[in-house]
Amino acid sequence: MEDKTPQPAQSGQRQVPTFGIEKVYIKDFSLEAPNAPQIFLEHGAPDVSIQVNNSGTPLGEGAFDATLTVTVTAKLGDKTLFLVEVSQAGIFRIANVPENEIEPLLAVACPNILQAYAREVISDATVRAGFAPVLLQPINFEALYLQNLQERKAAAASRPADASLQ
Repeated sequence: MEDKTPQPAQSGQRQVPTFGIEKVYIKDFSLEAPNAPQIFLEHGAPDVSIQVNNSGTPLGEGAFDATLTVTVTAKLGDKTLFLVEVSQAGIFRIANVPENEIEPLLAVACPNILQAYAREVISDATVRAGFAPVLLQPINFEALYLQNLQERKAAAASRPADASLQ
């Protein structure tokens, strides 16, 4: 009979990269309907705006906290129907991944996972508040990351060389 228990990696052997979800949780949540109940008597198609922000921070020993914050504001004319904001977060385990690949994981893979949870919270909250559900469309976090990376490189290139001496 062959022993199939995993053995620790021998010196010189490559460690297998791992990425996993440790915990998904709501870090912050709020819903405001400042013009209720009068707003329910008005009719028309609301103007809905959505803002998205994500961040990631190391917690130590291969654990990272990633947070996706989504803010949805709906207005009818100059009156706010509702404002809902959720900071959906997760603790992710990342091991044996090159240092230069961790930032893309936190900026692309983690928010892709968290968006499904944020979508559910926002949809449920708007329905419970008496409004039509807001269904978040998929977001291309890879494109957002690449755009942010280009902006950071352009900003760094435009800084004078001696700016750090001031």
